[in-house]
Amino acid sequence: MERRSFLKSASISSAFLAAPFSTFHPRHAVATAPPSSQRPKVAFLGTVVRRHSHAQHFLDRHTLGYTWKGRWQQPRIDVGSVFVDQFPEEDLAKSRVKRHKLKLYPSIEEALTLGGSKLAVDGVILIGEHGDYPTNKKGQHLYPRYDWFKRVVKVFEDSGRSVPVFNDKHLSTNWDECVEMVEDSRRLDFAFLAGSSLPVTRRMPAIDMPLGTALKESVCVAYGGIDSYDIHALETAQCMSERRQGGETGVKQVHALRGDTLWTRLNSDDCQTTRELIVSALTRSHNLPVKEGFPTHPTSIDWLQTNMPDSTGYIVEHKDGLRTTMLLTGIRDFNYAGMTKDGNVISCQMYLPMPGHGSTTADFFNPLARHVETTMIDGKAPYPVERTLLTSGMVIGGVDSLFQGEKPVATPHLDIAYSPSPKSTFWND
Repeated sequence: MERRSFLKSASISSAFLAAPFSTFHPRHAVATAPPSSQRPKVAFLGTVVRRHSHAQHFLDRHTLGYTWKGRWQQPRIDVGSVFVDQFPEEDLAKSRVKRHKLKLYPSIEEALTLGGSKLAVDGVILIGEHGDYPTNKKGQHLYPRYDWFKRVVKVFEDSGRSVPVFNDKHLSTNWDECVEMVEDSRRLDFAFLAGSSLPVTRRMPAIDMPLGTALKESVCVAYGGIDSYDIHALETAQCMSERRQGGETGVKQVHALRGDTLWTRLNSDDCQTTRELIVSALTRSHNLPVKEGFPTHPTSIDWLQTNMPDSTGYIVEHKDGLRTTMLLTGIRDFNYAGMTKDGNVISCQMYLPMPGHGSTTADFFNPLARHVETTMIDGKAPYPVERTLLTSGMVIGGVDSLFQGEKPVATPHLDIAYSPSPKSTFWND
């Protein structure tokens, strides 16, 4: 079966249904973890561990713990081995290994086998983000997520068994590789959790899209770069849109636009609802530009164009008629708005306070680390990997559209239908 069509009309299996969070006794200020003999032992693979790198955020949470439900949550898994690819001057990997008495291995294979010949861990955490890696002609960072994943899969195949895997952010810069990763997880029957922190971080207000909503259109107004923060913004919208009536049906076209061409498109007649939702999303922002302590004009499309003229947008057309518009601006937060078919607007902010901008520890990683632990413990992912497969494809489509001179890109290969996890999985305590 060709990789581009294997997911056609597929529905998520029961193995991907949401697993409930553990509950804690309110008397305790520290949430205790199961005895070490009952905790999964995982291999931690990271590109680079330096201050505020993704590998630092995950390694610290899975060794020291994190705040959760008003307590300090001790790790519920054990880091049995560590592989780190790069050690810059500001490296923290070696100090973390020493602090927590971990074992640093020279290769991925040795980390998975603990120096032996067969798989010897109960899970794999793969953090292929940050570090000194090349960039291709399209501006995509060539992080080794796919290559590392395939080396993990090879150990699984040679060992005759598999264990759960978490892959941070999008899957690959190449669509066929993205599909192959999901195919491998199905072929070898292991839980595969992937994606970014945006779908699971706190929301203001703490709402979810009601399951089965008749949704007409979705918008995310965010910030950041291409092939980096666009995945965050697209997952912000997708985790809401996938809960619409009928579930996700796939994407037929992605059109990326910048600057004047973007504003011309947004001011066209068929973008009236889009404009309304953009303004709604903007009202959820805590980082609107101000002068003398307050915005100089009520939020509007004209105001946004005047203040952030160099914004980039992806306009995504879904197979069932839903439109998702993603804007990368300068507002420094992630804001969602969706309109139902009867005209109601549902909006919120996905809370992502960057270190130095309202947070010192990037607490938005806490719920994602929690879901990683749950996946390793339960042997199933709390939400479908198809979400990240589809958003990875949207990112690739957006990058290709820009590379081709802002032309719309047809995406028949994004014929990915799936149903969401019925239960909400964002941080809502």
